Amino acid sequence: MGQKVILLADDDSDDREMFHEALELVDNNISCYSTLNGSELLEKIHTLEKAPNLIFLDMNMPVMNGWQCLEILKRDERYRDIPVIIISTSSHQKDMETSIQLGAVCYLVKPNDFRDLIEVLKVFTENLCTGIKNAIANLQLSNPKIIFT
Repeated sequence: MGQKVILLADDDSDDREMFHEALELVDNNISCYSTLNGSELLEKIHTLEKAPNLIFLDMNMPVMNGWQCLEILKRDERYRDIPVIIISTSSHQKDMETSIQLGAVCYLVKPNDFRDLIEVLKVFTENLCTGIKNAIANLQLSNPKIIFT
């Protein structure tokens, strides 16, 4: 399939750094581009040579939050089929349900443990091209406290 691309929008620099470190340990052949909010992600996606394989959107960001960005992505025929994962520190059921209703493939409560983040990213990246929805469903069964589908 060639080079895999992931986009991440998260306003927290520590979370972005941890995400990149974990992703590099999981698969250093994936290009990951980060932005500080949904608006920047929408600008960045237009500059890429190919559409990303997966998008992670923090729910709470300034300028444009993850839900607002998700709504725009899902209305655009160029990007509506890209799997989007909403990430947040919130574990409120309503936030999870809203994310899924807006078109996210799942809602990920940001893991506090670096090893947990590595394991989650490993599942996502290993299944980018072969069925991420099934992999997410299996992950949700094994770790229902951080994955909601």
